[in-house]
Amino acid sequence: MKFPLISAISTTLILSFPASAETMPFGDTESVNYAKDLWSFMERKHLVGVDPIITRPYQGAPPHGMILELLEVPVTFKGTKGDLVVKRNYGGDGLSIDDVINNPQKYLKAVTIMFKRDDMYDPNNQNWFYVKYAANGKILTNPKGAKLAGRVAKGMPTGCIACHASAEGNDFIFNHDRYKP
Repeated sequence: MKFPLISAISTTLILSFPASAETMPFGDTESVNYAKDLWSFMERKHLVGVDPIITRPYQGAPPHGMILELLEVPVTFKGTKGDLVVKRNYGGDGLSIDDVINNPQKYLKAVTIMFKRDDMYDPNNQNWFYVKYAANGKILTNPKGAKLAGRVAKGMPTGCIACHASAEGNDFIFNHDRYKP
């Protein structure tokens, strides 16, 4: 009789405490450092930062922004060949596509990326690495202060992975099914 009670108390105590930063699927030191290096890499490739490659903006939706730009490029980063999806998120009152075309830096609010890592990174979620950056490359945080880099919101009902898992084609991409497994 003592053992089931001890087991129930242990389970309750474990579930009552939030996961430590070391066991979270995102925001850990390794993911944050990887994300910082990825930003530097994207700057060198002119995907972000000063004088980035420009694409045609389009109407977006929350949580990314009301106007978006999307770039998809195959890259080799830290020895991994993968697809890099860069989404520039623009916002502002009464913002139009023409506003973004004429002054993108003024309206850029965030840059969200997905990078397809090696086959063992996160096979249940198609091996995508997520990051949400401020316009200046600083890694943004969720309301609890966790940095949004890595397997963002893995196992949670909302967040990057939960949303992108609903994309048709099981490739976690909404615009097309090119990365279909």
